[in-house]
Amino acid sequence: MSMIVLPDSPYLQYSGRIDFEDPKAPEFVYPCSYVRLCFTGNFINIIVENHAAYWSNYLGFILDGRQGKIRLPKEGKVTLQIASDLDNGMNEPAGQELEMKKHEMLKHEMLKHEMLLFKRMDSCHTFRFYGFEVEDGAVLLEAPPEPDRRIEVYGDSVSAGEVSEAVDYVGQADPEHDGEFSNSYYSYAWMTARKLDARLHDIAQGGIPLLRHTGWFAAPEYIGMEDIYDKIQYNPELGAAKPWDFTKYRPHVVIVAIGQNDSNPEDYMAEDYEGAKAALWRAQYKAFIKKLRGIYPQAVIILATTILEHHANWDKAIDQVSHELDDSKIHHFLYSNNGRGTPGHIRIPEAEKMSDELAAFIRSLGEEIWQDE
Repeated sequence: MSMIVLPDSPYLQYSGRIDFEDPKAPEFVYPCSYVRLCFTGNFINIIVENHAAYWSNYLGFILDGRQGKIRLPKEGKVTLQIASDLDNGMNEPAGQELEMKKHEMLKHEMLKHEMLLFKRMDSCHTFRFYGFEVEDGAVLLEAPPEPDRRIEVYGDSVSAGEVSEAVDYVGQADPEHDGEFSNSYYSYAWMTARKLDARLHDIAQGGIPLLRHTGWFAAPEYIGMEDIYDKIQYNPELGAAKPWDFTKYRPHVVIVAIGQNDSNPEDYMAEDYEGAKAALWRAQYKAFIKKLRGIYPQAVIILATTILEHHANWDKAIDQVSHELDDSKIHHFLYSNNGRGTPGHIRIPEAEKMSDELAAFIRSLGEEIWQDE
């Protein structure tokens, strides 16, 4: 026997830019988005419906501190088993009497399980969440409170944790893969948030540039961060775009980590820094940062790229814009091996180092940056 914990249950805790247009079937789009449940009982399943654009798609979960992943079918509503052998305390000696309320409270605490279901990947897929299936009679418990600190990241595949689990390829080009190595939990973005005890909205998409008609995402038209930053849904393969309501999440720190994919198909910033295309990019980047400043007037904004190999002129351009903006709450941050760390995606140990450096920089800005508007 089982019972379903529906998506609108007050016992569920959500984090991330999630589409709640249908509260009975919220849609997860961005990496690092999650839903958490604390419960008692001997098993837990998930009820989901995948919408695939490319690659094989996987969901991540952390159950009682242990991380795992589960592969999704391309389409269709399914119930997927996460665990069936949880210790539910049913092995107490026969005939042992329990002291009503006090003992029941202790029992529930002893048998408490915590499940965090999260989106490992970017908008190579989205999925609808229809609830958790747990043991009939399971007790639902209040989840631990979310951190007060809030971070938002605008980034590309590195910020999404793409190919992060290919740890045999540290400092090397990517191996052949079909999405199985991508894990947002090991992105520098989520690592940094955890180190700072902060919530995270990770607006990250593999291949995304700043400007449309460049980069690697959504061929043949190609769209950029200027197209998706204010959206919930944005992948044209998966449906019509939907706007995001910025009042729903107010970050204290905004990290803008784009400017690496704009070099495709032409690395104009490297070839002619003073040329018209490079000047246009700087103007558009400046306008984008001003948009974010208008949305978040009190936030600290950190401008960056990553350690993924790219020409230093992109960081020079960002530094120039940073100085032109002349805003005391806008900072240009460089990693110790910025732009020259690896020709491939950032693996777990590399992301760990990046997050150490970024977290240290954010701490150096003082505790006052975490004050609400």
